[in-house]
Amino acid sequence: MNFLAIDTSGKQLNTVAVHGDLQIVRPRPDCAMRHSVILMDEVDAALKQAQLTPRDCCFFACVVGPGSFTGIRIGIATVKGLCLAAEKEALALTSFDCLAYADTNEQKLCLVDAGHGNFYACGYRGTQVSIPPLFASREQVEAIIASGYVPVAHAPLFEGVRVADAAQGLLAAAVNKAGEVMPAHALEALYLRKSSAEEGR
Repeated sequence: MNFLAIDTSGKQLNTVAVHGDLQIVRPRPDCAMRHSVILMDEVDAALKQAQLTPRDCCFFACVVGPGSFTGIRIGIATVKGLCLAAEKEALALTSFDCLAYADTNEQKLCLVDAGHGNFYACGYRGTQVSIPPLFASREQVEAIIASGYVPVAHAPLFEGVRVADAAQGLLAAAVNKAGEVMPAHALEALYLRKSSAEEGR
Protein backbone atom coordinates (compact mmCIF):
# COMPACT_ATOMS: atom_id res chain seq x y z
CA MET A 1 0.00 0.00 0.00
CA ASN A 2 1.34 3.40 -1.04
CA PHE A 3 -0.11 6.72 0.12
CA LEU A 4 0.51 10.29 1.20
CA ALA A 5 -1.26 11.78 4.24
CA ILE A 6 -1.20 15.34 5.57
CA ASP A 7 -2.49 17.05 8.70
CA THR A 8 -2.76 20.83 8.49
CA SER A 9 -5.41 21.19 11.20
CA GLY A 10 -3.13 22.46 13.99
CA LYS A 11 0.06 24.28 14.81
CA GLN A 12 2.15 21.23 13.87
CA LEU A 13 2.24 20.25 10.21
CA ASN A 14 2.42 16.48 9.79
CA THR A 15 3.24 14.73 6.53
CA VAL A 16 3.36 10.95 6.05
CA ALA A 17 4.40 8.98 2.98
CA VAL A 18 4.20 5.19 2.85
CA HIS A 19 5.73 3.03 0.13
CA GLY A 20 5.14 -0.60 1.03
CA ASP A 21 7.15 -1.23 4.21
CA LEU A 22 8.90 2.15 3.99
CA GLN A 23 7.20 4.70 6.26
CA ILE A 24 8.26 8.34 6.24
CA VAL A 25 6.88 10.55 9.02
CA ARG A 26 7.72 14.26 8.95
CA PRO A 27 6.42 16.41 11.85
CA ARG A 28 7.03 20.18 11.63
CA PRO A 29 6.21 21.91 14.94
CA ASP A 30 4.81 25.41 15.25
CA CYS A 31 3.80 25.92 11.64
CA ALA A 32 0.58 27.77 12.40
CA MET A 33 -0.28 30.35 9.74
CA ARG A 34 2.50 29.02 7.49
CA HIS A 35 0.96 25.78 6.19
CA SER A 36 0.27 27.29 2.78
CA VAL A 37 3.93 28.36 2.49
CA ILE A 38 5.70 25.12 3.43
CA LEU A 39 3.15 22.36 2.76
CA MET A 40 4.13 21.54 -0.82
CA ASP A 41 7.83 21.47 0.07
CA GLU A 42 7.03 18.98 2.84
CA VAL A 43 4.90 16.88 0.48
CA ASP A 44 7.69 16.84 -2.09
CA ALA A 45 10.31 15.91 0.52
CA ALA A 46 8.17 13.11 1.97
CA LEU A 47 7.46 11.61 -1.45
CA LYS A 48 11.15 11.72 -2.38
CA GLN A 49 12.18 10.07 0.90
CA ALA A 50 9.59 7.34 0.31
CA GLN A 51 10.70 6.98 -3.32
CA LEU A 52 7.20 7.74 -4.55
CA THR A 53 5.57 9.84 -7.23
CA PRO A 54 1.95 11.01 -6.88
CA ARG A 55 0.87 8.43 -9.47
CA ASP A 56 2.46 5.67 -7.36
CA CYS A 57 0.08 6.48 -4.50
CA CYS A 58 -3.07 4.42 -4.03
CA PHE A 59 -4.78 7.37 -2.33
CA PHE A 60 -4.17 10.73 -0.65
CA ALA A 61 -5.36 11.43 2.89
CA CYS A 62 -5.94 14.61 4.86
CA VAL A 63 -7.33 15.64 8.22
CA VAL A 64 -10.67 17.36 7.61
CA GLY A 65 -11.05 18.76 11.13
CA PRO A 66 -11.75 19.93 13.64
CA GLY A 67 -9.02 22.50 14.14
CA SER A 68 -7.76 25.56 12.29
CA PHE A 69 -10.40 26.63 9.77
CA THR A 70 -7.78 27.94 7.34
CA GLY A 71 -5.46 24.97 7.84
CA ILE A 72 -8.25 22.49 7.17
CA ARG A 73 -9.20 24.23 3.93
CA ILE A 74 -5.56 24.22 2.80
CA GLY A 75 -5.25 20.49 3.46
CA ILE A 76 -8.46 19.56 1.69
CA ALA A 77 -7.67 21.72 -1.34
CA THR A 78 -4.19 20.23 -1.60
CA VAL A 79 -5.42 16.64 -1.46
CA LYS A 80 -8.21 17.33 -3.94
CA GLY A 81 -5.62 18.77 -6.33
CA LEU A 82 -3.32 15.77 -5.95
CA CYS A 83 -6.22 13.36 -6.46
CA LEU A 84 -7.36 15.18 -9.58
CA ALA A 85 -3.87 15.32 -11.08
CA ALA A 86 -3.03 11.67 -10.32
CA GLU A 87 -6.57 10.30 -10.79
CA LYS A 88 -6.65 8.78 -7.30
CA GLU A 89 -9.15 8.56 -4.45
CA ALA A 90 -9.10 10.45 -1.14
CA LEU A 91 -9.29 9.46 2.50
CA ALA A 92 -10.85 11.77 5.10
CA LEU A 93 -9.41 11.54 8.61
CA THR A 94 -10.34 13.57 11.68
CA SER A 95 -8.11 15.14 14.29
CA PHE A 96 -9.84 12.77 16.70
CA ASP A 97 -8.87 9.71 14.62
CA CYS A 98 -5.22 10.70 14.83
CA LEU A 99 -5.45 10.93 18.63
CA ALA A 100 -7.40 7.70 19.01
CA TYR A 101 -4.91 5.70 16.96
CA ALA A 102 -1.94 7.24 18.79
CA ASP A 103 -3.15 6.41 22.31
CA THR A 104 -3.40 2.94 23.84
CA ASN A 105 -6.13 3.60 26.41
CA GLU A 106 -9.26 1.58 25.78
CA GLN A 107 -11.66 4.40 26.67
CA LYS A 108 -10.51 7.92 25.81
CA LEU A 109 -11.84 11.39 25.17
CA CYS A 110 -9.96 12.96 22.27
CA LEU A 111 -9.69 16.73 22.64
CA VAL A 112 -8.75 19.62 20.37
CA ASP A 113 -8.42 23.17 21.72
CA ALA A 114 -11.30 25.31 20.43
CA GLY A 115 -10.21 28.48 22.20
CA HIS A 116 -11.77 30.55 25.01
CA GLY A 117 -11.77 27.56 27.37
CA ASN A 118 -13.76 25.37 25.01
CA PHE A 119 -12.89 22.13 23.26
CA TYR A 120 -13.76 19.94 20.34
CA ALA A 121 -14.27 16.47 21.79
CA CYS A 122 -14.99 12.92 20.67
CA GLY A 123 -15.14 9.75 22.78
CA TYR A 124 -13.62 6.45 21.68
CA ARG A 125 -13.59 2.88 22.90
CA GLY A 126 -10.44 1.59 21.28
CA THR A 127 -10.63 3.16 17.83
CA GLN A 128 -14.44 3.13 17.59
CA VAL A 129 -16.40 6.31 18.26
CA SER A 130 -18.50 6.03 21.40
CA ILE A 131 -19.37 9.72 21.88
CA PRO A 132 -19.99 11.63 18.62
CA PRO A 133 -17.93 14.78 17.95
CA LEU A 134 -19.12 17.84 19.85
CA PHE A 135 -18.18 21.39 20.78
CA ALA A 136 -17.88 21.35 24.57
CA SER A 137 -17.16 23.58 27.54
CA ARG A 138 -14.56 22.65 30.15
CA GLU A 139 -17.42 21.62 32.45
CA GLN A 140 -18.86 19.25 29.84
CA VAL A 141 -15.41 17.76 29.22
CA GLU A 142 -14.83 17.24 32.94
CA ALA A 143 -18.19 15.46 33.24
CA ILE A 144 -17.28 13.03 30.47
CA ILE A 145 -13.86 12.41 32.03
CA ALA A 146 -15.56 11.70 35.36
CA SER A 147 -17.63 9.00 33.64
CA GLY A 148 -14.47 7.01 32.90
CA TYR A 149 -12.82 8.55 29.86
CA VAL A 150 -9.09 9.36 29.73
CA PRO A 151 -8.46 12.80 28.15
CA VAL A 152 -6.04 12.72 25.21
CA ALA A 153 -4.74 15.61 23.10
CA HIS A 154 -1.80 16.65 20.94
CA ALA A 155 -0.71 19.13 23.65
CA PRO A 156 -1.09 19.36 27.46
CA LEU A 157 -4.33 21.33 27.40
CA PHE A 158 -4.83 21.01 31.16
CA GLU A 159 -3.64 18.86 34.06
CA GLY A 160 -4.32 15.16 33.52
CA VAL A 161 -4.42 15.25 29.72
CA ARG A 162 -2.31 12.55 28.03
CA VAL A 163 -0.25 13.89 25.12
CA ALA A 164 -0.35 11.74 21.97
CA ASP A 165 2.02 11.82 18.99
CA ALA A 166 0.03 13.54 16.25
CA ALA A 167 2.32 12.44 13.42
CA GLN A 168 2.36 8.77 14.39
CA GLY A 169 -1.40 8.94 14.92
CA LEU A 170 -1.82 10.24 11.36
CA LEU A 171 0.19 7.30 10.05
CA ALA A 172 -1.76 4.71 12.07
CA ALA A 173 -5.14 6.23 11.24
CA ALA A 174 -4.40 6.28 7.50
CA VAL A 175 -3.17 2.69 7.49
CA ASN A 176 -6.15 1.39 9.46
CA LYS A 177 -8.84 3.40 7.65
CA ALA A 178 -7.50 2.92 4.11
CA GLY A 179 -10.61 0.95 3.20
CA GLU A 180 -12.75 4.08 3.59
CA VAL A 181 -11.43 5.98 0.55
CA MET A 182 -13.85 8.09 -1.47
CA PRO A 183 -13.89 10.24 -4.60
CA ALA A 184 -11.97 13.44 -3.93
CA HIS A 185 -14.99 15.67 -4.60
CA ALA A 186 -16.70 14.08 -1.58
CA LEU A 187 -14.13 15.47 0.88
CA GLU A 188 -15.79 17.87 3.30
CA ALA A 189 -14.51 19.80 6.29
CA LEU A 190 -15.66 18.75 9.76
CA TYR A 191 -16.71 22.00 11.42
CA LEU A 192 -18.29 21.74 14.87
CA ARG A 193 -18.92 25.48 15.19
CA LYS A 194 -18.83 28.61 13.06
CA SER A 195 -15.52 30.33 12.33
CA SER A 196 -14.53 33.39 14.40
CA ALA A 197 -15.33 35.61 11.42
CA GLU A 198 -18.81 34.11 11.07
CA GLU A 199 -19.47 34.36 14.81
CA GLY A 200 -18.46 38.01 14.73
CA ARG A 201 -21.01 38.99 12.12
